[in-house]
Amino acid sequence: MRLTPKIYWDLLASLAGLLYTLAFAPFDIPYLALIALALLFASWQQATPLQALYRGFLFGLTAFGLGMSWVYISIHDFGGADVLSSGLLTVVFVAFWAMFPALAAYLSVKIRLINPRLSTIGIVPIVWVLIEYLRGYLILNGFPWLQVAYSQLDTPLAGYIPILGVYGTGFLVALSATLLLSIVQVKKHRGLMIVLLFSVWLTGAGLKTTNWTTAIGEPIRVSLIQGNVSQDQKWRPENLLITLNYYKTMTEAHWDSKVIVWPETAIPAYLSEVKDWFILPLSEAAKEHGSDIIVSLPLRGEATHERYNAVMTLGKDIATYKKIHLLPFGEYLPWQPVSGFILDSLGLVLGNFTPGAVDQALLKAGGYAFITSICYEDVFGSATVKNLTEAAYLVNVTNDGWFGHSIEPQQHLQMARMRALETGRYLLRATNTGVTAIVTPDGLVIKQAPVFVATVLTGEIIPMTGITPYARIGDAMVIVLLALWLGMLIYHRYALKK
Repeated sequence: MRLTPKIYWDLLASLAGLLYTLAFAPFDIPYLALIALALLFASWQQATPLQALYRGFLFGLTAFGLGMSWVYISIHDFGGADVLSSGLLTVVFVAFWAMFPALAAYLSVKIRLINPRLSTIGIVPIVWVLIEYLRGYLILNGFPWLQVAYSQLDTPLAGYIPILGVYGTGFLVALSATLLLSIVQVKKHRGLMIVLLFSVWLTGAGLKTTNWTTAIGEPIRVSLIQGNVSQDQKWRPENLLITLNYYKTMTEAHWDSKVIVWPETAIPAYLSEVKDWFILPLSEAAKEHGSDIIVSLPLRGEATHERYNAVMTLGKDIATYKKIHLLPFGEYLPWQPVSGFILDSLGLVLGNFTPGAVDQALLKAGGYAFITSICYEDVFGSATVKNLTEAAYLVNVTNDGWFGHSIEPQQHLQMARMRALETGRYLLRATNTGVTAIVTPDGLVIKQAPVFVATVLTGEIIPMTGITPYARIGDAMVIVLLALWLGMLIYHRYALKK
Protein backbone atom coordinates (compact mmCIF):
# COMPACT_ATOMS: atom_id res chain seq x y z
CA MET A 1 0.00 0.00 0.00
CA ARG A 2 1.42 3.34 -1.04
CA LEU A 3 1.47 5.98 1.68
CA THR A 4 -0.15 9.28 0.78
CA PRO A 5 1.34 12.46 2.29
CA LYS A 6 -1.62 12.65 4.67
CA ILE A 7 -1.17 9.12 5.99
CA TYR A 8 2.58 9.69 6.19
CA TRP A 9 2.11 12.68 8.49
CA ASP A 10 -0.52 10.82 10.53
CA LEU A 11 1.94 7.98 11.14
CA LEU A 12 4.70 10.46 11.93
CA ALA A 13 2.53 12.08 14.60
CA SER A 14 1.87 8.67 16.15
CA LEU A 15 5.59 7.85 16.09
CA ALA A 16 6.28 11.19 17.75
CA GLY A 17 4.01 10.18 20.63
CA LEU A 18 5.97 6.98 21.16
CA LEU A 19 9.32 8.81 21.11
CA TYR A 20 7.94 11.44 23.47
CA THR A 21 7.14 8.91 26.21
CA LEU A 22 10.60 7.35 25.88
CA ALA A 23 12.04 10.70 27.00
CA PHE A 24 10.60 10.15 30.48
CA ALA A 25 11.40 7.71 33.28
CA PRO A 26 12.09 4.85 33.35
CA PHE A 27 13.36 5.02 29.75
CA ASP A 28 15.19 8.31 30.37
CA ILE A 29 16.19 9.38 26.87
CA PRO A 30 15.49 13.11 27.40
CA TYR A 31 16.62 14.42 24.01
CA LEU A 32 13.90 12.35 22.32
CA ALA A 33 11.46 14.94 23.65
CA LEU A 34 12.97 17.51 21.26
CA ILE A 35 12.83 15.14 18.32
CA ALA A 36 9.28 14.06 19.17
CA LEU A 37 7.96 17.62 19.41
CA ALA A 38 9.82 18.65 16.24
CA LEU A 39 8.18 15.76 14.34
CA LEU A 40 4.78 16.57 15.81
CA PHE A 41 5.04 20.25 14.97
CA ALA A 42 6.19 19.35 11.45
CA SER A 43 3.03 17.28 10.97
CA TRP A 44 0.94 20.41 11.63
CA GLN A 45 2.70 22.74 9.20
CA GLN A 46 0.75 22.08 6.01
CA ALA A 47 -2.35 20.75 7.78
CA THR A 48 -5.81 22.19 8.11
CA PRO A 49 -6.97 22.84 11.68
CA LEU A 50 -8.94 19.58 11.70
CA GLN A 51 -6.05 17.58 10.27
CA ALA A 52 -3.75 19.04 12.91
CA LEU A 53 -6.30 18.23 15.61
CA TYR A 54 -6.39 14.62 14.44
CA ARG A 55 -2.60 14.37 14.44
CA GLY A 56 -2.38 15.91 17.88
CA PHE A 57 -4.90 13.32 19.05
CA LEU A 58 -2.89 10.47 17.50
CA PHE A 59 0.19 11.81 19.26
CA GLY A 60 -1.69 11.85 22.56
CA LEU A 61 -3.02 8.33 22.10
CA THR A 62 0.45 6.84 21.66
CA ALA A 63 2.15 9.07 24.25
CA PHE A 64 -0.42 8.56 26.98
CA GLY A 65 -1.27 5.02 25.89
CA LEU A 66 2.28 3.95 26.65
CA GLY A 67 3.08 6.49 29.34
CA MET A 68 -0.11 5.89 31.36
CA SER A 69 -0.63 2.20 30.70
CA TRP A 70 -0.46 1.68 34.46
CA VAL A 71 -4.06 2.90 34.77
CA TYR A 72 -5.20 -0.53 33.61
CA ILE A 73 -3.26 -2.22 36.42
CA SER A 74 -4.85 0.04 39.01
CA ILE A 75 -8.38 -0.56 37.74
CA HIS A 76 -8.07 -4.29 37.02
CA ASP A 77 -5.57 -5.69 39.50
CA PHE A 78 -6.50 -3.58 42.52
CA GLY A 79 -9.85 -2.03 41.61
CA GLY A 80 -11.38 -5.43 40.92
CA ALA A 81 -12.92 -4.58 37.53
CA ASP A 82 -13.08 -7.22 34.80
CA VAL A 83 -10.75 -7.17 31.78
CA LEU A 84 -13.28 -5.59 29.42
CA SER A 85 -14.33 -2.84 31.80
CA SER A 86 -10.72 -2.13 32.78
CA GLY A 87 -9.66 -1.91 29.16
CA LEU A 88 -12.57 0.35 28.27
CA LEU A 89 -11.95 2.73 31.18
CA THR A 90 -8.24 2.87 30.32
CA VAL A 91 -9.03 3.75 26.70
CA VAL A 92 -11.44 6.48 27.83
CA PHE A 93 -8.82 7.83 30.24
CA VAL A 94 -6.09 7.93 27.58
CA ALA A 95 -8.41 9.42 24.95
CA PHE A 96 -9.53 12.16 27.31
CA TRP A 97 -5.99 13.37 27.96
CA ALA A 98 -5.09 12.93 24.26
CA MET A 99 -7.55 15.73 23.54
CA PHE A 100 -5.13 18.27 25.00
CA PRO A 101 -2.28 17.90 22.45
CA ALA A 102 -5.09 17.79 19.88
CA LEU A 103 -6.33 21.14 21.15
CA ALA A 104 -2.81 22.56 21.05
CA ALA A 105 -2.50 21.44 17.43
CA TYR A 106 -5.85 22.90 16.42
CA LEU A 107 -5.20 26.28 18.04
CA SER A 108 -1.67 26.54 16.65
CA VAL A 109 -2.86 26.05 13.07
CA LYS A 110 -5.96 28.17 13.56
CA ILE A 111 -3.94 31.10 14.87
CA ARG A 112 -1.46 30.75 12.02
CA LEU A 113 -4.27 30.84 9.46
CA ILE A 114 -5.64 34.04 10.95
CA ASN A 115 -2.42 35.62 9.80
CA PRO A 116 0.12 33.48 7.88
CA ARG A 117 2.85 35.97 8.73
CA LEU A 118 2.91 34.69 12.28
CA SER A 119 5.95 32.46 12.80
CA THR A 120 5.71 28.89 14.02
CA ILE A 121 8.52 29.73 16.43
CA GLY A 122 6.38 32.47 17.94
CA ILE A 123 3.12 30.53 18.18
CA VAL A 124 3.60 26.84 18.83
CA PRO A 125 5.78 26.85 21.99
CA ILE A 126 3.43 29.28 23.73
CA VAL A 127 0.27 27.40 22.77
CA TRP A 128 1.85 24.10 23.80
CA VAL A 129 2.67 25.38 27.30
CA LEU A 130 -0.66 27.11 27.81
CA ILE A 131 -2.45 23.84 27.02
CA GLU A 132 -0.08 21.98 29.36
CA TYR A 133 -1.10 24.44 32.07
CA LEU A 134 -4.77 23.86 31.28
CA ARG A 135 -4.26 20.11 31.61
CA GLY A 136 -1.88 20.25 34.55
CA TYR A 137 -3.60 22.77 36.78
CA LEU A 138 -7.16 23.60 35.81
CA ILE A 139 -8.91 20.45 34.55
CA LEU A 140 -10.04 17.79 37.06
CA ASN A 141 -7.97 19.31 39.85
CA GLY A 142 -4.95 19.09 37.53
CA PHE A 143 -3.15 16.15 35.93
CA PRO A 144 0.39 17.20 34.94
CA TRP A 145 1.65 13.73 34.01
CA LEU A 146 4.16 13.64 31.11
CA GLN A 147 4.56 17.40 30.94
CA VAL A 148 7.62 17.93 28.80
CA ALA A 149 9.83 19.71 31.37
CA TYR A 150 9.94 16.61 33.57
CA SER A 151 11.98 14.84 30.90
CA GLN A 152 14.76 17.42 31.20
CA LEU A 153 15.90 17.01 34.81
CA ASP A 154 19.30 15.69 33.69
CA THR A 155 19.92 18.03 30.73
CA PRO A 156 21.28 21.60 30.63
CA LEU A 157 17.70 22.93 30.59
CA ALA A 158 17.39 21.83 34.23
CA GLY A 159 19.29 25.00 35.08
CA TYR A 160 16.14 26.99 34.34
CA ILE A 161 13.88 24.98 36.67
CA PRO A 162 14.67 26.89 39.91
CA ILE A 163 13.87 30.08 37.99
CA LEU A 164 11.00 29.24 35.65
CA GLY A 165 9.55 26.00 37.02
CA VAL A 166 7.79 23.37 34.92
CA TYR A 167 5.96 25.68 32.54
CA GLY A 168 8.77 28.11 31.82
CA THR A 169 11.20 25.25 31.25
CA GLY A 170 8.56 23.45 29.16
CA PHE A 171 8.34 26.53 26.95
CA LEU A 172 12.10 26.39 26.36
CA VAL A 173 11.87 22.70 25.38
CA ALA A 174 9.08 23.44 22.89
CA LEU A 175 10.98 26.49 21.63
CA SER A 176 14.08 24.35 21.13
CA ALA A 177 12.02 21.85 19.14
CA THR A 178 10.66 24.57 16.84
CA LEU A 179 14.15 26.02 16.37
CA LEU A 180 15.50 22.58 15.54
CA LEU A 181 12.72 22.08 13.00
CA SER A 182 13.32 25.49 11.44
CA ILE A 183 17.07 24.91 11.20
CA VAL A 184 16.42 21.74 9.22
CA GLN A 185 13.72 23.21 6.96
CA VAL A 186 14.59 26.87 6.42
CA LYS A 187 17.84 28.32 5.07
CA LYS A 188 16.95 31.94 5.79
CA HIS A 189 18.25 33.09 9.17
CA ARG A 190 19.56 29.58 9.85
CA GLY A 191 22.71 30.91 11.51
CA LEU A 192 20.67 33.14 13.83
CA MET A 193 18.45 30.23 14.86
CA ILE A 194 21.47 28.02 15.55
CA VAL A 195 22.96 30.74 17.76
CA LEU A 196 19.65 31.15 19.59
CA LEU A 197 19.30 27.40 20.17
CA PHE A 198 22.83 27.06 21.51
CA SER A 199 22.40 30.17 23.66
CA VAL A 200 19.33 28.69 25.35
CA TRP A 201 21.12 25.45 26.18
CA LEU A 202 24.47 26.95 27.14
CA THR A 203 22.77 29.43 29.47
CA GLY A 204 20.92 26.53 31.07
CA ALA A 205 24.19 24.68 31.60
CA GLY A 206 25.65 27.74 33.27
CA LEU A 207 22.64 28.17 35.53
CA LYS A 208 23.00 24.58 36.77
CA THR A 209 26.10 25.71 38.69
CA THR A 210 24.12 28.33 40.64
CA ASN A 211 23.22 27.60 44.27
CA TRP A 212 20.00 29.37 45.16
CA THR A 213 19.83 28.13 48.76
CA THR A 214 22.28 27.60 51.62
CA ALA A 215 22.68 25.27 54.59
CA ILE A 216 21.43 26.43 57.99
CA GLY A 217 22.52 23.57 60.20
CA GLU A 218 24.39 20.32 60.62
CA PRO A 219 23.41 17.20 58.63
CA ILE A 220 20.39 15.30 59.96
CA ARG A 221 20.38 11.51 60.01
CA VAL A 222 17.13 10.17 58.55
CA SER A 223 15.53 6.76 57.99
CA LEU A 224 12.75 6.06 55.50
CA ILE A 225 10.79 2.83 56.02
CA GLN A 226 9.45 1.01 52.97
CA GLY A 227 7.02 -1.59 54.27
CA ASN A 228 6.18 -3.27 50.95
CA VAL A 229 2.68 -4.20 52.13
CA SER A 230 0.66 -5.56 49.23
CA GLN A 231 -2.25 -3.33 48.32
CA ASP A 232 -4.73 -6.23 48.36
CA GLN A 233 -3.62 -7.15 51.90
CA LYS A 234 -3.10 -3.73 53.40
CA TRP A 235 -6.57 -3.00 54.73
CA ARG A 236 -7.53 -6.46 55.93
CA PRO A 237 -8.24 -6.29 59.69
CA GLU A 238 -6.31 -9.49 60.40
CA ASN A 239 -3.12 -7.85 59.03
CA LEU A 240 -3.28 -4.67 61.12
CA LEU A 241 -1.16 -5.86 64.05
CA ILE A 242 1.39 -7.48 61.74
CA THR A 243 1.79 -4.24 59.79
CA LEU A 244 2.04 -2.03 62.87
CA ASN A 245 4.53 -4.37 64.53
CA TYR A 246 6.78 -4.29 61.45
CA TYR A 247 6.91 -0.48 61.32
CA LYS A 248 7.37 -0.24 65.08
CA THR A 249 10.21 -2.80 65.05
CA MET A 250 11.98 -1.09 62.15
CA THR A 251 11.60 2.27 63.89
CA GLU A 252 13.06 0.98 67.14
CA ALA A 253 16.06 -0.35 65.20
CA HIS A 254 16.78 3.18 63.95
CA TRP A 255 16.52 5.36 67.03
CA ASP A 256 19.92 6.76 66.00
CA SER A 257 18.10 8.71 63.26
CA LYS A 258 16.68 12.12 64.13
CA VAL A 259 13.83 11.76 61.62
CA ILE A 260 12.05 8.50 60.73
CA VAL A 261 9.46 8.57 57.95
CA TRP A 262 6.70 6.04 57.24
CA PRO A 263 4.91 5.93 53.85
CA GLU A 264 1.36 6.98 52.97
CA THR A 265 -1.31 5.29 55.15
CA ALA A 266 1.35 3.05 56.65
CA ILE A 267 -1.12 2.78 59.52
CA PRO A 268 -4.18 1.14 57.92
CA ALA A 269 -6.63 2.34 60.55
CA TYR A 270 -8.22 5.60 61.65
CA LEU A 271 -6.38 7.61 64.29
CA SER A 272 -9.25 7.17 66.76
CA GLU A 273 -8.82 3.38 66.53
CA VAL A 274 -5.08 3.29 67.34
CA LYS A 275 -4.36 6.52 69.20
CA ASP A 276 -4.36 5.36 72.82
CA TRP A 277 -2.67 1.96 72.54
CA PHE A 278 -0.25 2.58 69.64
CA ILE A 279 0.24 6.22 68.61
CA LEU A 280 0.75 7.85 72.02
CA PRO A 281 3.15 5.16 73.39
CA LEU A 282 5.14 5.32 70.15
CA SER A 283 5.33 9.10 70.40
CA GLU A 284 6.63 8.86 73.98
CA ALA A 285 9.28 6.36 72.92
CA ALA A 286 10.41 8.65 70.10
CA LYS A 287 10.65 11.57 72.51
CA GLU A 288 12.74 9.55 74.95
CA HIS A 289 15.20 8.64 72.17
CA GLY A 290 15.42 12.17 70.74
CA SER A 291 13.81 11.16 67.47
CA ASP A 292 10.78 12.37 65.54
CA ILE A 293 8.56 10.01 63.56
CA ILE A 294 6.49 11.09 60.56
CA VAL A 295 3.58 8.66 60.10
CA SER A 296 0.58 8.61 57.80
CA LEU A 297 -2.97 7.45 58.48
CA PRO A 298 -6.58 8.45 57.81
CA LEU A 299 -8.48 10.73 60.19
CA ARG A 300 -12.17 11.16 60.88
CA GLY A 301 -13.47 14.72 61.11
CA GLU A 302 -16.11 16.15 63.38
CA ALA A 303 -18.86 15.60 60.81
CA THR A 304 -19.81 12.02 60.01
CA HIS A 305 -18.91 12.39 56.32
CA GLU A 306 -15.48 13.96 56.94
CA ARG A 307 -12.46 11.73 56.28
CA TYR A 308 -8.94 12.97 55.73
CA ASN A 309 -5.77 11.47 54.30
CA ALA A 310 -3.23 12.73 56.80
CA VAL A 311 0.37 12.88 58.01
CA MET A 312 1.20 13.06 61.70
CA THR A 313 4.41 13.88 63.55
CA LEU A 314 5.25 12.01 66.75
CA GLY A 315 7.93 12.79 69.32
CA LYS A 316 8.69 16.29 70.53
CA ASP A 317 5.86 17.79 68.47
CA ILE A 318 2.56 16.02 67.84
CA ALA A 319 0.72 17.62 64.95
CA THR A 320 -1.17 16.68 61.79
CA TYR A 321 -1.34 17.71 58.16
CA LYS A 322 -4.48 16.92 56.13
CA LYS A 323 -4.09 16.36 52.42
CA ILE A 324 -5.33 19.33 50.39
CA HIS A 325 -4.98 18.32 46.74
CA LEU A 326 -7.06 15.18 46.33
CA LEU A 327 -6.74 12.69 43.49
CA PRO A 328 -9.78 12.72 41.17
CA PHE A 329 -11.50 9.32 40.90
CA GLY A 330 -9.18 8.02 43.61
CA GLU A 331 -9.97 10.18 46.63
CA TYR A 332 -13.02 12.05 45.38
CA LEU A 333 -15.46 11.72 42.49
CA PRO A 334 -15.81 14.70 40.12
CA TRP A 335 -18.70 15.05 37.68
CA GLN A 336 -21.21 13.64 40.12
CA PRO A 337 -23.65 11.94 39.88
CA VAL A 338 -22.52 10.58 36.50
CA SER A 339 -19.10 9.33 37.63
CA GLY A 340 -20.55 7.68 40.72
CA PHE A 341 -23.23 5.91 38.70
CA ILE A 342 -20.68 4.54 36.20
CA LEU A 343 -18.27 3.30 38.86
CA ASP A 344 -21.09 1.75 40.88
CA SER A 345 -22.25 -0.06 37.75
CA LEU A 346 -18.76 -1.52 37.32
CA GLY A 347 -18.52 -2.49 40.97
CA LEU A 348 -15.62 -0.15 41.68
CA VAL A 349 -15.41 1.27 45.20
CA LEU A 350 -13.14 4.31 45.50
CA GLY A 351 -12.22 6.67 48.31
CA ASN A 352 -14.25 9.70 49.27
CA PHE A 353 -12.03 12.03 51.24
CA THR A 354 -12.36 15.64 52.36
CA PRO A 355 -9.65 18.16 51.41
CA GLY A 356 -7.75 19.76 54.27
CA ALA A 357 -7.58 23.51 54.87
CA VAL A 358 -5.20 25.46 52.65
CA ASP A 359 -3.69 27.45 55.56
CA GLN A 360 -2.35 24.59 57.69
CA ALA A 361 0.76 25.20 59.78
CA LEU A 362 3.94 23.40 58.77
CA LEU A 363 4.90 20.23 60.62
CA LYS A 364 8.27 19.94 62.39
CA ALA A 365 10.71 17.06 62.76
CA GLY A 366 14.43 16.91 63.51
CA GLY A 367 14.29 20.45 64.85
CA TYR A 368 13.07 22.04 61.60
CA ALA A 369 9.79 22.72 59.84
CA PHE A 370 9.20 20.95 56.54
CA ILE A 371 6.82 21.05 53.57
CA THR A 372 4.49 18.01 53.57
CA SER A 373 2.96 16.40 50.51
CA ILE A 374 0.93 13.22 50.34
CA CYS A 375 1.30 11.12 47.19
CA TYR A 376 -0.24 13.02 44.25
CA GLU A 377 0.39 16.42 45.86
CA ASP A 378 4.07 16.28 44.95
CA VAL A 379 3.28 16.80 41.24
CA PHE A 380 2.21 20.41 41.86
CA GLY A 381 5.04 22.93 42.17
CA SER A 382 2.76 25.78 43.22
CA ALA A 383 1.66 23.81 46.29
CA THR A 384 5.22 22.95 47.33
CA VAL A 385 6.55 26.51 47.39
CA LYS A 386 3.85 27.79 49.73
CA ASN A 387 5.42 28.79 53.09
CA LEU A 388 8.81 27.73 51.77
CA THR A 389 10.62 30.45 53.73
CA GLU A 390 9.71 28.58 56.93
CA ALA A 391 10.72 25.12 55.69
CA ALA A 392 14.17 23.49 55.77
CA TYR A 393 13.33 20.40 53.70
CA LEU A 394 10.52 18.53 51.94
CA VAL A 395 8.77 15.29 52.90
CA ASN A 396 6.59 13.25 50.55
CA VAL A 397 4.78 10.09 51.61
CA THR A 398 3.39 7.96 48.82
CA ASN A 399 1.72 4.65 48.09
CA ASP A 400 2.33 3.67 44.47
CA GLY A 401 1.41 0.07 45.27
CA TRP A 402 -1.81 0.70 43.30
CA PHE A 403 0.19 0.47 40.06
CA GLY A 404 2.08 -2.77 40.55
CA HIS A 405 5.21 -3.52 38.54
CA SER A 406 4.62 -0.70 36.06
CA ILE A 407 6.49 2.40 34.95
CA GLU A 408 4.38 4.68 37.18
CA PRO A 409 6.59 4.64 40.32
CA GLN A 410 9.64 5.75 38.32
CA GLN A 411 7.63 8.49 36.61
CA HIS A 412 6.31 9.66 39.97
CA LEU A 413 9.82 9.85 41.42
CA GLN A 414 10.91 11.89 38.41
CA MET A 415 8.16 14.41 39.11
CA ALA A 416 9.04 14.51 42.82
CA ARG A 417 12.64 15.34 41.93
CA MET A 418 11.38 18.47 40.20
CA ARG A 419 10.04 19.76 43.53
CA ALA A 420 13.48 19.50 45.16
CA LEU A 421 15.05 21.42 42.29
CA GLU A 422 12.34 24.10 42.23
CA THR A 423 12.69 24.77 45.94
CA GLY A 424 16.40 24.17 46.55
CA ARG A 425 15.58 21.74 49.36
CA TYR A 426 16.37 18.12 50.18
CA LEU A 427 13.43 15.77 49.65
CA LEU A 428 12.62 12.73 51.77
CA ARG A 429 10.32 10.41 49.84
CA ALA A 430 8.96 7.40 51.72
CA THR A 431 6.79 4.98 49.75
CA ASN A 432 5.04 1.71 50.54
CA THR A 433 6.43 -0.37 47.64
CA GLY A 434 8.87 2.07 45.97
CA VAL A 435 10.47 4.22 44.88
CA THR A 436 11.72 5.39 48.30
CA ALA A 437 14.52 7.93 47.86
CA ILE A 438 16.53 10.85 49.20
CA VAL A 439 16.87 13.71 46.70
CA THR A 440 19.31 16.63 46.85
CA PRO A 441 18.41 20.30 46.26
CA ASP A 442 19.68 20.00 42.67
CA GLY A 443 17.25 17.16 41.95
CA LEU A 444 19.72 14.27 42.15
CA VAL A 445 18.82 10.98 43.83
CA ILE A 446 21.63 10.20 46.27
CA LYS A 447 19.99 7.15 47.86
CA GLN A 448 17.24 4.91 46.55
CA ALA A 449 15.64 1.73 47.86
CA PRO A 450 14.88 -1.22 45.57
CA VAL A 451 11.21 -1.52 44.65
CA PHE A 452 8.94 -4.19 46.16
CA VAL A 453 11.35 -4.92 48.99
CA ALA A 454 10.68 -4.33 52.69
CA THR A 455 13.63 -2.21 53.74
CA VAL A 456 14.84 0.91 55.54
CA LEU A 457 16.72 3.60 53.64
CA THR A 458 19.06 5.58 55.88
CA GLY A 459 21.10 8.66 55.00
CA GLU A 460 21.67 12.32 55.79
CA ILE A 461 20.11 15.57 54.66
CA ILE A 462 21.12 19.17 55.29
CA PRO A 463 18.51 21.73 56.38
CA MET A 464 18.40 24.57 53.85
CA THR A 465 17.27 28.18 53.75
CA GLY A 466 16.78 30.71 50.97
CA ILE A 467 14.26 31.17 48.18
CA THR A 468 14.65 30.26 44.51
CA PRO A 469 13.31 32.70 41.90
CA TYR A 470 10.59 30.18 41.03
CA ALA A 471 9.44 30.07 44.64
CA ARG A 472 8.96 33.85 44.45
CA ILE A 473 7.17 34.12 41.11
CA GLY A 474 5.43 30.74 40.86
CA ASP A 475 3.67 29.40 37.78
CA ALA A 476 1.10 32.16 37.36
CA MET A 477 3.64 34.80 36.35
CA VAL A 478 5.09 32.62 33.58
CA ILE A 479 1.65 31.70 32.25
CA VAL A 480 0.40 35.29 32.26
CA LEU A 481 3.50 36.55 30.45
CA LEU A 482 3.25 33.83 27.79
CA ALA A 483 -0.46 34.51 27.28
CA LEU A 484 0.18 38.25 26.96
CA TRP A 485 3.04 37.61 24.54
CA LEU A 486 0.85 35.44 22.35
CA GLY A 487 -1.94 38.01 22.48
CA MET A 488 0.41 40.82 21.45
CA LEU A 489 1.82 38.74 18.59
CA ILE A 490 -1.66 38.06 17.24
CA TYR A 491 -2.79 41.67 17.68
CA HIS A 492 0.37 43.12 16.15
CA ARG A 493 0.25 40.90 13.07
CA TYR A 494 -3.48 41.43 12.71
CA ALA A 495 -3.01 45.20 12.91
CA LEU A 496 -0.27 45.07 10.27
CA LYS A 497 -2.49 43.01 8.00
CA LYS A 498 -5.27 45.62 8.21
